[in-house]
Amino acid sequence: MTYRSRFGDESDACFDIGGCGAESASTVVREGATLAVGRDVAVAPAVAAEALRDTHTWPDWGPAIDAVESGDRYVTTGTTGRVRVGGAWLPFRVTACNGRRWDWRIAGIPATGHRVDSYAGESDRSRVVVEVPIVAAWYVTVCRRALDRFAALVEERSGERSVAIAIDDFTDTDADDNTDTDADDNTDTDA
Repeated sequence: MTYRSRFGDESDACFDIGGCGAESASTVVREGATLAVGRDVAVAPAVAAEALRDTHTWPDWGPAIDAVESGDRYVTTGTTGRVRVGGAWLPFRVTACNGRRWDWRIAGIPATGHRVDSYAGESDRSRVVVEVPIVAAWYVTVCRRALDRFAALVEERSGERSVAIAIDDFTDTDADDNTDTDADDNTDTDA
């Protein structure tokens, strides 16, 4: 099955070097032989991790990914498929996954690592990190844009869920009130 971005198949200006720069809320830190591009998101770590592993949404937040084909919606160790990047389909394989962290190879080449870190005492906040090999430092700009898009996507969905829950709670309460009123009215009428 192929999943394409809701935003169109073409990359935006941020795909080019220097395209995002200072507007991004992300940070870049060197961690050994990688550059850790990270961004805080206002969702629980489990929510962020699930969204990060969801192949259906990759084209929505990954500026370099035009489409994805995979038999697995959520990646696990061994997940395979292909991604369309710049018009070319490239095979991928997830080499490691533990739920909140996963690594992959694209066309047999080690690519980015992905992880979600939690904050002690803050259950509704997490940090999403994409690890870029130093030899691919040029890709940091793309990852910064991707994390900004990812944050917007998961925070919007989290807000939609919160609103839906509030509406359901209100509707249930309202329905309970109507049922009680109707029951009282019917009892009084019948008596």
